[in-house]
Amino acid sequence: MRFEPYPYQQYCIDRIIENMMVGLFLEQGLGKTVITLTALRELRYNRWKVAKPLIIAPKKVAEATWTTEAKKWDHLKGMRIVPILGTLQQRLRALATPADAYVINRENTQWLVDYCKNDWDFDMLVLDESSSFKNSRSKRFKALKLVRNRINRIVELTGTPASNGLEDLWAQIYLLNGGARLGRTISTYRDIYFVPGKRNQTTIFNYEPKEGSFEMIKQAISDICISMKSEDYLTLPDMIYDDMPVALSSQAKKAYEQLEKELLLQVDTETITATSAGVLTGKLLQLCNGAIYNDEHKAVKIHDCKIDAFIELIEQLNGQNALVFYNFQHDKERLIEALSKTKLRTRIYSNAQDEVDWTAGKFDVLLAHPASCGYGLNLQQGGHHVIWFGLTWSLEQYEQANKRLHRQGQAQPVMIHHLLVQGGMDESVVEALKSKGDMQNALMSALKARVKSLNKLDK
Repeated sequence: MRFEPYPYQQYCIDRIIENMMVGLFLEQGLGKTVITLTALRELRYNRWKVAKPLIIAPKKVAEATWTTEAKKWDHLKGMRIVPILGTLQQRLRALATPADAYVINRENTQWLVDYCKNDWDFDMLVLDESSSFKNSRSKRFKALKLVRNRINRIVELTGTPASNGLEDLWAQIYLLNGGARLGRTISTYRDIYFVPGKRNQTTIFNYEPKEGSFEMIKQAISDICISMKSEDYLTLPDMIYDDMPVALSSQAKKAYEQLEKELLLQVDTETITATSAGVLTGKLLQLCNGAIYNDEHKAVKIHDCKIDAFIELIEQLNGQNALVFYNFQHDKERLIEALSKTKLRTRIYSNAQDEVDWTAGKFDVLLAHPASCGYGLNLQQGGHHVIWFGLTWSLEQYEQANKRLHRQGQAQPVMIHHLLVQGGMDESVVEALKSKGDMQNALMSALKARVKSLNKLDK
């Protein structure tokens, strides 16, 4: 296929070529992969500025997206993209294979740094979904920090650089320029741009931006980062949200209310921590979906109310394909069981072949977890319906997952269907996602509101 870049794509290509460091904060569907590979080819073959580029990406993206994209475009077909994946021996063999670029999954970042040590010779680094390096305490960030001074060029790619707030930016910008713009430590960054938020006597749970922080941060990084939204550069079909209420049966509702009351009343409103909040909401979201794990981590079925609503929705699609996202493993198992009673061809996403078969129309329903199917996949030609059986608190995962269908090449309006239990935790999650606020703050606020509500009922 002949690549004729849009003006914005050529601008990004030129910025990568001309600058030693650049963050491409481009929304999903704008072509980050082909932009980067085109620039990389120019730097390696025509300008001799790069000898050994390394691409670090989410596992599924590392497995297929970069190699598939290189084969797709005429001007890139000669490029040798070698994935460093699999067993230790497979990874070592890949490292010994001559290539124009190497791709490794982000989980193996520390391994690669430890293996190479002082022999690190990757002179260009591409962080695909740089937001996965936003945690300055993570092993992958600390590993890259050790070899950053050996890397001449760096490109960061993401559509969601600060999905949980401005704090997410520090580690990513540090890897770009060593802390020259936002401070050399996360503490310095917080001191300059934030104030402590929720806290108790010993712990600060979050930080809130000072007034004007957003503009100051934007000004500090505007010359090394490019931010673009798809609606500004592409004519995409509408994305339509469809909230579908699910009513619980009287027995299921009684079970939910009992679980909610027992769990929430165990935690005082002023001492809910991030860990206990996650446990609490996890239990309630499980029960919304129809089953819950017991102490032995075995799924106990409670109701089929949401499963029944899901099957009805599938029937209403009248044969149109659906990309279905689940949250828990028992969701997947129960969805498979329910779909097995229909004539629909169902597949669980596992590898690149599923992407090919989906586009070719070889099955009707694709089940996926947003963490495994949310990055880099081009599924837009296989359908235009997304069904969220179980929602995620992660705004980044949510937006990335929806963009698998709502991207360049989609010819139909994309329908995003949310199955929401009335009065359940589902509604709190979808409201938090729509407001695009801090997920942790939204989670805590939702729990505290429910605790207050229950306390009133008890009086």
